[in-house]
Order: sequence, then C-alpha cells, then structure tokens
Amino acid sequence: MNRHGKRNGQEKRNGQERRNGQENRRLPGARTRGRRAAGLVLAGLALLAAACGKPGSPPVKGPKPEELPVYTVDKAFQLPDSPTWRAAKARGHLVVGAKEDQPYLGEKDPATGVYSGFDIEIARMMSASLGFDPKTIRFRTIASANRETALQNGQIDYYVGTYTINALRKKQVGFAGPYYIAGQSLLVRTDETDINGPQDLAGKRVCSAAGSTPLQRIQREYPKAIAVAYDTYSVCVDNLLSLQVDAVTTDDTILMGFAAKAPDELKIAGKPFSKEPYGIGVPRGDNALRFALDDAIQAHEKNGDWKKAYDATLGLSGVPAPAPPAVDRYPAS
Repeated sequence: MNRHGKRNGQEKRNGQERRNGQENRRLPGARTRGRRAAGLVLAGLALLAAACGKPGSPPVKGPKPEELPVYTVDKAFQLPDSPTWRAAKARGHLVVGAKEDQPYLGEKDPATGVYSGFDIEIARMMSASLGFDPKTIRFRTIASANRETALQNGQIDYYVGTYTINALRKKQVGFAGPYYIAGQSLLVRTDETDINGPQDLAGKRVCSAAGSTPLQRIQREYPKAIAVAYDTYSVCVDNLLSLQVDAVTTDDTILMGFAAKAPDELKIAGKPFSKEPYGIGVPRGDNALRFALDDAIQAHEKNGDWKKAYDATLGLSGVPAPAPPAVDRYPAS
C-alpha cells in the first residue's frame, strides 16, 4: 500500500475540503492531533512491512504471479468496426487506464512498476479476447476525476478501475459489463465506536476521492458530514491513520483491501449502503468495442477465469467470490 499517497513519484492533492459546497478550514487542534498521531502512522508502516511474515496475513504487494490465471489470446480476433481497436492494432498494444493505490484491485508496485489486482486481471483477460497478449498492455494511472476526459481524448483505449456505471456517465462514455457489484461503505479506525453507518456522520470529517460517486453521495444524501476530497484513496487512508479525518468512504471492495492490510488499525463500519456496478469504460461512440467486451466478460465468467482471478486477488481480503452479475448489453446510442 502506498502509505504516502504518491503517484508517479509525487501525488498531487487537489486540496478540496468542502462542506455543503463551501470551503472548510482545518478544524482547531488538527495540527496538534497530527503530531500526536506520528507514532500511530509509524506503527502502521511497520505493520505493513511485517505483514507478509505473519501467519494468515495477506501479502503486502498483492497476489503472487504464479497464482494468477493465464489467458488464451484469440489471435484470429478482428474488430474493424471499432476505431479504438484499429488504432491499438496499428500501434501493437492496448493502453488501459487503471488505479494504482487500491489493494487487491488496482495496485502498482513502486519498485517494479508492475500493476496487480482484480481490475488489472479483468483488463488482462479483455486484452486476450481482443487479440492482444496481456503482457503488452501499457497501463496508465488515471485519477477518478479524469476518467471521462481520458476516454474522450483517446489517452486510453478502455478503463478498468472500480468505475461505477450510472446514467450520468453513460452520457459521456460507454460501459461494458458490469463485471462486479460493490457497495459503498465506511472505513474507520479500530478504536472508533461512534460511527456505525452513514447516519452517524454529522459533524464528522469524511474523506473520498474527488469526482467519485461515493463522494457525491455523501455530499448529496448526508450534507451534515464534512466532505474532504483528495485525488486518491490512499491519501484519505493516510489522513485517517493520522487522525486528520474520521472516516474514509468508497466501495467496500476498496476498503476491504485497506482493512486487510492493516487489521489492527482499520476496520469497516456497518454495512454497505449502495449498489455500485463496476463497468469497463470505453469511448462513448465505440459500440463495437463495448459489445466485444461484453462478450469477453461473459466468456471469461463461463470458463472460470473470472473466479480464478478473483480468488488470486480480491479474494485475499478474506471475502469469498460472489456470483458475477449479469451483463447489461444496453442498446447503442
């Protein structure tokens, strides 16, 4: 886990700290609390460094390569009706948008630059079905707030990174899937007793990623909470450990990974309070690519690749694989 919230060497914080749409000043005493919490943060770092040696603990840097599925490349695949596929074919590889700081979902090893996690495996199996060797994928880290722009500008061919399908986003990009159903939840410190669900967030500082569905839901449905936004969830978790915020909110899949890597310090509070269907984002007009990815998702669910990928990645958090959701092949627009 990237304990300092860094991306490509430096994490750019967006500095948004809003309450009911207005800028908030740091609460009195926050700086003092941060100093008192220095030992806690250092303890968290030590825990993560030692976790791989504790019986039953998940590996710090994600799944073991030898336990990941091997996907058969469809070398005869052709998709001439897709401009995105044609461009990728001409360059010889796919460019895929992803997250890099989400344990067991989309995580980048800072030492090797290798991405791992369930979303990464979804991206790799899609690549094989589209006729590209998964080893040739060039992953590009894209923050939540920049996903639509990256697809619209052709910076990436498709995006796999806890990307919730909703009506508003369908107006900007296309979605294949869903390939997984998550639910929004809350991550708190283990000694927290006052927060057991979103109904307890009044006056609490709640952190999430800028531009994310979870942040928007908190601002819309729980306006008495003090919403704090950063570019990545790892920064939110860092601030939770250092007592700068009271909770982190996003999909339970993401929070499961953080909690599993620091079980003595972090826990999930209450039950999920939404449904978040994860989809693969594609350029909005490229229906040929979207339908091809729908076919690929169904094929990999049927042949067992989906479950094998889950068990080797997100399953390390201790939650068994659910039944995959039905693909929503909505009409071309």
